[in-house]
Amino acid sequence: MLPQRKEYPRPQFARDDWMSLNGTWEFCFDDKDDGQRRGLASGKKALPMSINVPFTYEYPASGIGDRTPHGVVWYRREQEIPALGARRALLCCNGSDYETDIWVNGEHAVFHRGGFAPFSADVTPFLRTGKNVFVVRCRDALDPVMPRGKQSWTGEPFGCWYVPNTGIWQSIWLEFYGADCIAARSLLPDPEHCSFAGELVTLRGVADEAEIAVRYADKLCKRVRFTLNGRHTPYAVCLKEESEVDELHYWSPEHPNLYNVDFTLYAKGKVADVVHTRFGMRKIGTDVDGRVRLNDRPYYQRLILDQGYWKESGLTPPSAEALRRDITLAKAMGFNGARKHQKFEDPYFYYYAEEMGFLAWCEMPSAYRFCVEEIAAVSAQWQEIVAEAQNFTSVVCYVPLNESWGVRKLLTDARQQDFARALYRLTHAIDPTRPVSTNDGWENSDETDIVSVHDYAKLGDGFAEKYMPQAYDTIYPNGGRRLMQRGAYYAGQSVIFSEFGGIALQKDASGQNWGYNDAAKSEEEFLARYESLMRGIAACDFDGFCYTQLTDVQQEVNGLLDEEHNPKFAVEKLCALTQIKV
Repeated sequence: MLPQRKEYPRPQFARDDWMSLNGTWEFCFDDKDDGQRRGLASGKKALPMSINVPFTYEYPASGIGDRTPHGVVWYRREQEIPALGARRALLCCNGSDYETDIWVNGEHAVFHRGGFAPFSADVTPFLRTGKNVFVVRCRDALDPVMPRGKQSWTGEPFGCWYVPNTGIWQSIWLEFYGADCIAARSLLPDPEHCSFAGELVTLRGVADEAEIAVRYADKLCKRVRFTLNGRHTPYAVCLKEESEVDELHYWSPEHPNLYNVDFTLYAKGKVADVVHTRFGMRKIGTDVDGRVRLNDRPYYQRLILDQGYWKESGLTPPSAEALRRDITLAKAMGFNGARKHQKFEDPYFYYYAEEMGFLAWCEMPSAYRFCVEEIAAVSAQWQEIVAEAQNFTSVVCYVPLNESWGVRKLLTDARQQDFARALYRLTHAIDPTRPVSTNDGWENSDETDIVSVHDYAKLGDGFAEKYMPQAYDTIYPNGGRRLMQRGAYYAGQSVIFSEFGGIALQKDASGQNWGYNDAAKSEEEFLARYESLMRGIAACDFDGFCYTQLTDVQQEVNGLLDEEHNPKFAVEKLCALTQIKV
């Protein structure tokens, strides 16, 4: 039986009145890209195949499982919709790769470019009572200029790049509201003043008032109502500490305390929109010494690299519960967070992470050919991702670039260095409350809050002598890439050892399957090498680490879990080694 995604798709910003569009759609390939000329956009022509949305045709969960590249695909679905009355309708999608056009009853209603950020649009004028026809066209070329993350652009998997996901790959749905709705929001906590603040953006500019109700443990602790200033309205809400001595309600992985918040819009006294969200009262940032602190206290980050792939469904989680299980297993193995690598994940990952007490790094999926078009595509998509990620308590760091991917001359090229600086400043312009690792791994910028290190050494022997602050300006951790860019110097920032390990078992590493360095011949050898690396890192003056990786992914078989997301090793043994201290 094919997996189904029927849960409400966006739990951190939820409306009660909604309708899923996941499930069976008609489907076809359009290799000649002539579907519009043939009238497919009209919705009057049935398509010859069927597909299980939101799973993509390349993977078995879609019901197709065809790995042949097809640059243009079409979807069609008939959907009964009851009379809207005074309601209006938003068409929402959490992710569709790469360029998406949507027609409703033959009328073009939505266009979005970018494969990893959610989007929505008011489709009220195009809907009718009864049967409605939705048609989606997705164009996803094998083009390294487009942000792709870990999706291969050669037509075949290679190295650490995998079978792509084309088209709709996250949930799609309708939700309903009144005269106006919240189109965008930010919610940023301020523990020092026991408050939170942000901006509300309404879609139509019709609403004239908003109310914010805040609850903790089902107890109402604040309700404020205020006048809106057009479509964009800044707001601030001050709360009262329950204790004069202790910060009882701060959020941390050990104490994932959450406030529930309801936003209500009013238009001429009538409720126009109600949205439910939540947040944790926590601060993540750099102290006066440049070190990253959680709630102004030292906090050692033990992260796991998580690429978010599943054997049967690629980038699309088979269920919300699958994400909860991954977090549960990572915590059981001794980790307190994950670096979501080259992917903006399904919203349920961040939802469960904040609920279960799990840190998350948010990373921009890379493009791979530096040019003006790449600059525009990466910048535009990153803005959308950060605007959404800033509302997730679990997110504690941003990574706009990884290992100079797409900026291969970053070491010395002034244009590429300026692009990295621009992404650093752009990120802080949207969200000034979280640190940024500008180019994670090597060739660190002079504008970065975290100096990050990638080193796939076989053992941890000698790490303490190798990684001394006075050596950072000249060291080559990976053997071929310099830690700092030319002209950039270490300035006392936090240092995170953000990729290492990648140990495969010899029984798994055959043919195209691989891990870093020699494969371990047995579980005992694996655990000995794992311990050596953890002891080497613990002996260094780092603020944390990120082990590669959580799961096997296709030909990359160096996960602590296999491709089915099941543990390869005794979880309690890994936990003890992950938490080694010197």
